[in-house]
Amino acid sequence: MSDILFPDNTVLCNFAAIERLDLLRAVLDGRGKWTEAVAREARKSAEKLPALHELRQQGWLGEAIRVTASNDRESVGHLRTAVFGGQADRNLQHLGEAETCHIIQHWPQFAGAWWISDDRSALEYAIRQGIMTAETLGIMQLAVKAGLVTAEDGYALMQKMHQLERYPRLPGSIADLAVLPWSLVELLPGQSDDEATAHAT
Repeated sequence: MSDILFPDNTVLCNFAAIERLDLLRAVLDGRGKWTEAVAREARKSAEKLPALHELRQQGWLGEAIRVTASNDRESVGHLRTAVFGGQADRNLQHLGEAETCHIIQHWPQFAGAWWISDDRSALEYAIRQGIMTAETLGIMQLAVKAGLVTAEDGYALMQKMHQLERYPRLPGSIADLAVLPWSLVELLPGQSDDEATAHAT
């Protein structure tokens, strides 16, 4: 089972919009982390999505990870502008994505961590770099598989995200939420590696 998962602010906002951050918390199962830039984005988003205030109060994403070393900051800056398209005069634009990708790739303590995002172009880059990725849809599939929510309710919740102008990739049907892609099996909350292997067979 993967030890660390990094949801980005888009994912946090998706669950906050439907007031079901509890589902995300349960799936992360104590493994969630965030960078300082993502924490800052969430604080800003909390102006419109008050449920996000719970993140700091409850502390289930831990202390925000700071990127301070000059060589790290230089690499993050390059990712932010050259890879993710952040404008040079907007220092915070795409900073969360850049920090997350950098530390997963280059900090040994986060090797093998997953990045949870709904930014398609960013995910495509991450996959090319060998970073394990998932989307809000995958989190909901995990929640259904773990018995945290029914497939019917999960489908309704994802439809509600769209109604609230959040736009994660949607399941094609209720049945799609009841089927867990093999690549996500190891992310099921509350199980050992042996149990994850059993689910995959």
